[in-house]
Amino acid sequence: MSAPSVSFGVGPLSRAAALIHTLVTVEALFIVASAPGLAGLLLLGPDTSNLPLAAACLVPLGPALSAAVYALHHRDRDLADLHPARTYGRGWRLNALPALKLWAPLLGWLTVIAFTLTHFSATGLPGWWALLLAAIGLASLLWGAHALVLASLFAFRTRDTARLAAYFLFRHGRSTLAAASLLVLAGGLTALLTEAMAALLTAPLLLSLLHAARPVIAEAQEDFTA
Repeated sequence: MSAPSVSFGVGPLSRAAALIHTLVTVEALFIVASAPGLAGLLLLGPDTSNLPLAAACLVPLGPALSAAVYALHHRDRDLADLHPARTYGRGWRLNALPALKLWAPLLGWLTVIAFTLTHFSATGLPGWWALLLAAIGLASLLWGAHALVLASLFAFRTRDTARLAAYFLFRHGRSTLAAASLLVLAGGLTALLTEAMAALLTAPLLLSLLHAARPVIAEAQEDFTA
């Protein structure tokens, strides 16, 4: 009796090749979509007075990240039927504006915190205020990670996405801790190596974020969509 045949593109090696192809394509498209902002960052000096300009340069990253999350979530597993570039483009068209509505205010808020911390001695505030601001900044980044996933995969209103991101921040502590570890990893790569390293590893980091956010995605799908 002959063994059942396996169709091309569905074996483990083919799935691994499909994943690698998708990651490389999404990474390249993310860099292209965020290139204007990344180029601006390279031209800015390390002076803290450039923080508002750096925030402005980071604005294009919001839609680019959202499109990458969309493409990775909707990726094909079949090597014979891969369209990551098309999926990325669809994600950018669908999510650019919703992502910006969340990303731009978050950037502004984080810029205020960063500027205050870098000029803290001039504020005259007690030292514990610096710790509080740092904690608020970290919580804001983690909220942003949840908001990024929700805005990329669901068509909620902006205020509903913001509320759900805050709700899931505490509802799914493991997902939040996993997002925190990824932020630490990205920050470590940036601090120890170069800013470009974090940008070049964006697709694998976002795939890890999606893996960590599976409980968030499942609950949002089950309880908050029709």
